[in-house]
Parts: sequence; C-alpha cells; structure tokens
Amino acid sequence: MPFNIVLVAPEIPQNTGNIIRLCANTGSTLHLVEPLAFSMSEKSLRRASLDYSHLTDVVVHESFEQLGESVDISRAFATTVGGNRVYDEVEYQNDDTIIFGSESRGLSDSVLSEIRPENRLSIPMMPSNRSINLSNAVALVVYEMWRQQSFVGGELARQTEREYFS
Repeated sequence: MPFNIVLVAPEIPQNTGNIIRLCANTGSTLHLVEPLAFSMSEKSLRRASLDYSHLTDVVVHESFEQLGESVDISRAFATTVGGNRVYDEVEYQNDDTIIFGSESRGLSDSVLSEIRPENRLSIPMMPSNRSINLSNAVALVVYEMWRQQSFVGGELARQTEREYFS
C-alpha cells in the first residue's frame, strides 16, 4: 500500500465512509484511532463507502500509541491549523503516514507532540474560514502524495506505461 491515512477520533460516519472509498481508489490503508463516534457497521458509513470497504484495509487502533506500533511515526505528517508547511511542499515517499484529527476538535496537543514540527502541515484557505470538510482535506493531501509518486498502480500510470512502451 502506498500510504497510511490516519483518522484520530473521527465523528461523522459519512466522512469516514468517503475516506474508505478514497483509500480503495488510491491503494492506501486507513487507520482509525479510537474513540470512534459511530459504529463501523452504521448504515450511513456503509452507504458512503458503498461496496468499496472490501477493496481497502481498515485498521482500528485503541490508541495513538498502538498506532505507533503499526506505522513509522518518524515519517508521519499531521494536518493542523497551525501547520508549519503547506501540504504540497513535502516530498512524500511510499509508505508515508498522514494524520487527521476529528471534525470538531482536530488533533490534540498530545498527538501533535509526537509529530516533528516540520511535519505539521496546513491546507491553505481563506482567512475568515477555520476548516474544510475532513473527507475533502484527506482527498487533497492523499492525491498530492500519490501525484508525487506518478500515480503508481493507478489507471493513469498504466496508460502512461502503455503509451511509453508502444
């Protein structure tokens, strides 16, 4: 899998369902850090992810510490309002991890303290706004990460390979 997408304490099942679909379409693994404000069997979650949940790995962790046993936190990036760099200024690598906080609270100080300051990222927006929808934020960052990898494994990459070798 090219990337690890982490949602810490997600609250809205439709967002998580959309992100499951996104992970299926980008080959990413979704990590959910408890507490979850919904059941993974919730109807609205299933509706949003449609029939994509079997196409991606979804791993639920009891805590952020437990997540650290599964992913390389030294190559982890976190999105936050106070990020030190814009998300597209990073040179992403295969297996990088990107962490997003809950819809209403973002990431806690304890989680952010585990992420190097230069790996705390922001998403530009108009000054009077405080946030964008979680699933939209994840899509922006994940597609930038994948773009930098030339969409390896995706249809565009296969089409480019066919054109190159024909």
